Amino acid sequence: MTDNQYEDEFVIRCKKGDLNLSKRTHIMGVINVTPDSFSDGGFFFDPDRAVDHALELVDEGADIIDIGGETTRPGSKPITAEAEISRVIPVIERLAPKIDVPISIDTYKSLVAERAIEAGAEIINDISALNFDPKMVEIASRHDVPVVLMHIKGTPENMQQNTCYESLISEIIEYLKDSIEMVEKAGIDPHKIIIDPGIGFGKSLDDGHNLKIINRLSEFKSLGKPILVGPSRKAFIGKILDADVTQREEGTAAAVSAAVLNGANIVRVHNVGMIKKVVKVIDAIKNA
Repeated sequence: MTDNQYEDEFVIRCKKGDLNLSKRTHIMGVINVTPDSFSDGGFFFDPDRAVDHALELVDEGADIIDIGGETTRPGSKPITAEAEISRVIPVIERLAPKIDVPISIDTYKSLVAERAIEAGAEIINDISALNFDPKMVEIASRHDVPVVLMHIKGTPENMQQNTCYESLISEIIEYLKDSIEMVEKAGIDPHKIIIDPGIGFGKSLDDGHNLKIINRLSEFKSLGKPILVGPSRKAFIGKILDADVTQREEGTAAAVSAAVLNGANIVRVHNVGMIKKVVKVIDAIKNA
């Protein structure tokens, strides 16, 4: 089946307006309200600094602001919902009235998601595809918010300990397919589901899993949902370039370009201003 036989006309309805993903690639800007983020070392742990940075990302062209209060890098240990709430809610409450783009809450905990929605978030971005917390599906359905279903193998604490697959792409697609069916049966609007193959989450650097996912991203179109990809500053880029996290912007731009050409509808990145320019050119090439 060729790419053009797959549905690619996606509009995600949010309270602050529709995200028409069929027109151009959208950019999700990352705000880590954590003391130990791999990408920024906790620089935005202070709520005021986080809000100011989010406003900068919107000015640079972010279409969505993704706020997370728990580090999910390989080997990270979980924190309590209460600790996560104390980090993200002050930021969301201050930020939501100031911006006209939707806020997504990056969490796998239903209590955090509900509090975030009440504070002004409009999208749930769940690394477990709503599988870790059995109450998450009900929260998403009741509030009628878009959801991002991401593939992960294991948990953040142990996901890099078992990265073996018999068939990488097929297994990820099957996981996402099962998750889609689960959330749709629970009453979540099929037009409010976004999928994410989970770059870096239970994927082997030595076996090039992340590279294969980006290279074969068009195969995920068979699921009939918009695709989000988050390659920004990740370890597979560092491995290729032999570069630490502060030196991975060019590699991120390259990975984003390949992902967009292969079907990504949303890219999740830290450097919004640069990537906004990159995807504008890539979209022009893709649509020529």
